[in-house]
Amino acid sequence: MAAVLPDQILSVPVRRRALSNQPRRLPESTWGYLLILPAVILVLGLILYPVVYSGWLSFHNKHAYLPIETFIGFSNFATMFSDGEFWRSIELGAIYGIGSVGLQIVVGVSAALLLNETFIGRTFIRGVALFPYMVPTVVVVILMKWILNDAYGVLPYILDTIGIGEDILWLDTGHVMLTVILISTWTFFPFVVIGTLARLQTIDPELYAAAKVDGAGVVRRFIHVTLPQLRNVLFVVILLRFMFMFTKFDVIWLLNGSSGVGYYTRTLPIYTYIKTFGQLQVGAGAAMSMFMFLMLVGFAMVYFRVFRRDEDI
Repeated sequence: MAAVLPDQILSVPVRRRALSNQPRRLPESTWGYLLILPAVILVLGLILYPVVYSGWLSFHNKHAYLPIETFIGFSNFATMFSDGEFWRSIELGAIYGIGSVGLQIVVGVSAALLLNETFIGRTFIRGVALFPYMVPTVVVVILMKWILNDAYGVLPYILDTIGIGEDILWLDTGHVMLTVILISTWTFFPFVVIGTLARLQTIDPELYAAAKVDGAGVVRRFIHVTLPQLRNVLFVVILLRFMFMFTKFDVIWLLNGSSGVGYYTRTLPIYTYIKTFGQLQVGAGAAMSMFMFLMLVGFAMVYFRVFRRDEDI
C-alpha cells in the first residue's frame, strides 16, 4: 500500500475550498436571452405597442385633440364599410398598386436582362441603375414637379417641340394618377432589378446551351428557360412590391396633397390620414389602419408560405 504524504492530504480540502469560492457562471442559453432582450424590448415598444394601441382606438370614438374617448364597439368598422369614399380609396389604391407594380416588373426585368449581359461599362451602368432607389422621395417629387410642370417643365417642352403629347397636362385631374404611377415606377424599379439580376446570375448556362442546340431563339429561350427560373423570384417581388405600393403615402402626398387634384389620387393611406388628422376622427382612422394591417398580414402569410415552400425545394 502506497504511503500518502501529508501535503497530499491537506491539498484536498484546499482544492475544494478554491472550487467553492469560484463564482457560478450563467448558462449559455441565459446569456442568449439577455443579449436579445434589448432587441425584444425595442420591437415590443416600436412595433407591437402601436399596433395594439391602434386596435384599441378602433373600438373608441376618439377625438384627435379634445379629451373625448368613448367605447363604441364595432361602430367605426360599420361606418367604414358603409362609407363610399373608403371603397373609392381602395379602388384607387388597387389601380395605383397594380399599375405601378406592373410597370416596375416590366422595366425592372428588362433592365436586369440587359445588365446580365457582358458589355463595356457594365459595372458602372449597374450602379447608375440603382440611383433612383437611393434618391430621397422628397427630392424625387420636387424634381418631377419641375420636369412635368405644364408652364416651364422640360418634358412638356420636349413633347411640344417634337409634336407628341402637346395637349397632355401631367398634373391635372385626368392624368395625375398616371403621373404618380410613372414617378413610382422610376423610383422603385431598382428593387425589381436587384432581385431579378441576382437570380439571373445563378441560372445554369447549360440550360441556355441546351436550348440553343434545340434551335430555340432569344424569345423562346426567355419564355422556356428564363421565365421558369424567375417564377418564384418574380412572385415574391410582385407580392412585396404590391404591399409596399398599396400602402405608399409619401409619393402621393408630396405630389398632390389631399385637396384639389389630390382627390383623384386619394388612396387608402391618404384617406386614413385625412380621417385622422384632417377630420380629427382618430377612432375611424385607427379602424382603417387596422384594415390595412390585416391586409398586410394576409400578404405576409402568403409570402412566408411561398418562401417556406421554396426552402423545402
